[in-house]
Amino acid sequence: MEKKLSSLLSVFKFEAVAADGKSPLDLDVIGMTPVTDVVFDSRKVTPGALFFALPGLHTDGNKYIADAIEKGANVIIYQGEITHEDRIKIAKLIVRRGIDELGDKYSTLPVFLKVENAQTTMAPVADAFYDSPSKKLRVIGVTGTEGKSSTVSFVWQLLRLAGHKAGFVSTVQYSLGGEAQANPQHTTTPEAPIVQKHLYDMVQNGCEYAVVESSSHGLSKKLNRLGNVAFDCGIFMNVTLEHLEFHKTFDQYRDDKANLFRALDEHDHVKTINGVKQIIPSFGIVNLEDSSAEYFIKATKQKVYGFTTDGMAGVAAAKTGADAIKLPEIPDGTPYLKALEIAAARFGISFTIDADATRAGDALKTDASCIHKNIPVKATLPGAFNTYNIMATLIAVSGLTGVDFETLAGLVPELKPITGRMTTLDMGQEFEVIIDYAHTPSSFETIFPPIRKRCEGKIFALFGSGGERDLTKRPLQGEIAGRYCDVVVLADEDPRGEDPVTLLQGIAEGARKAGKKDGYDLFIIPDRPSAIRKTFNMAKKGDIVLLLGKGHENSIIYKDYTMPYDEIAEAKKALAEIKK
Repeated sequence: MEKKLSSLLSVFKFEAVAADGKSPLDLDVIGMTPVTDVVFDSRKVTPGALFFALPGLHTDGNKYIADAIEKGANVIIYQGEITHEDRIKIAKLIVRRGIDELGDKYSTLPVFLKVENAQTTMAPVADAFYDSPSKKLRVIGVTGTEGKSSTVSFVWQLLRLAGHKAGFVSTVQYSLGGEAQANPQHTTTPEAPIVQKHLYDMVQNGCEYAVVESSSHGLSKKLNRLGNVAFDCGIFMNVTLEHLEFHKTFDQYRDDKANLFRALDEHDHVKTINGVKQIIPSFGIVNLEDSSAEYFIKATKQKVYGFTTDGMAGVAAAKTGADAIKLPEIPDGTPYLKALEIAAARFGISFTIDADATRAGDALKTDASCIHKNIPVKATLPGAFNTYNIMATLIAVSGLTGVDFETLAGLVPELKPITGRMTTLDMGQEFEVIIDYAHTPSSFETIFPPIRKRCEGKIFALFGSGGERDLTKRPLQGEIAGRYCDVVVLADEDPRGEDPVTLLQGIAEGARKAGKKDGYDLFIIPDRPSAIRKTFNMAKKGDIVLLLGKGHENSIIYKDYTMPYDEIAEAKKALAEIKK
């Protein structure tokens, strides 16, 4: 793929300068410069690429401009100042390129475009480079502290089961129109060039739909990873304490997430899908049990559809008496699905939805009449919390495709759980082993109560917490685990630049507050493989072992290196050792 630089210049503000950072350049001349790719990692630069030099936590992207030029970058977008030392390196490389490529000097010498913010500039430039692919797809965004990855997967699966070609991007996997592939990154929402390239590939592969896991980082205007994505449907699952190391306050965290619903108002939803111009239905979907539901409803001018279990499937289900959680009132005029008679077992769930219309599109009409119909739903998905994910999925797919709830509910039994989400391992051991990605206080509050209710023996919880991330959640994790579980084992998750033991001690404070004692029912074992073996050796018949926080991830990140790691494979290996 190749574009002339002139086709990208109108979408952002810049100052075109020579390598000295001062001398202006002729726009007519530089406009003819070919651009063959847009990248932000100098290691991935290929001849003709446009390179974004991004500021970072530990380094300055301007230091890598010389590397990008040496590899053939035609355009450099940067901010701030380039050091004198780096300018000397750049000048030498430009002279060499001029000598090597005299025959096409002006089109091959690098162009420097100075901007106020290189990070936020990536979205409009990448969107323009890939011909605005989200305007050629029906795009569903899913945000929330928990439930995003599962809901993204379920929406994608149900669309395919209903006969539509779709792609998706999530923490766990992604699809560009074919079967799902593992996501090798730990980042939920990739940087804008990757998002736009994925959407472009979906269009090229004939997809009608794209489902995008929309993290608070991705939706934040500071990073702008999802900038220029033309969303048609926004799904809000929940919002609880998380990522305060980035957002600083809960209000800012929630506000950044609400950008998904604001994005619904930023375009006219007239799109060209597989060559056919059409108006796409636009609406929001909210979890009415979350106290921020009304905040999200008010963030958009589009109609919003809700869902609820009346507190029978989430955190509220475990709170009774003086601890009971009062659910927020449902805003007037909000259509919604309600789940009734929820039954959760080890290998699946069943419930009935009280539907206020035959299909979502009918309920979203201003003059919609309320026609209640109870529809049975069964799924081979463990965990009552999946009731929320399934209802959000049914609303999204019905609202966009026009297929009625009853028909879609009949396809739900074919939905598959995603790797690392309530994944059970059975290798003949006497105790139960469950692997899940749960790593926040709210997710602990959700998964522990129903497991506590059905466990005949002891519950062992093994987990850690991400380094260089929100510190406030650590003691809360420990306290909740200590309250619901019999034994707490703390092990590395992703320490990053922090000392592993010090990090885990922060969690242990909360566990001790809940009554746990070191060496008796509280253990700090940083090496995760060793911690798993210790836990398995303590477990007996009727016990349940929960391995939390890693789920699908394929590594553990330390300060100076990244260790390849697969929780499921490691657990299977440890179980096999026990049997010997």
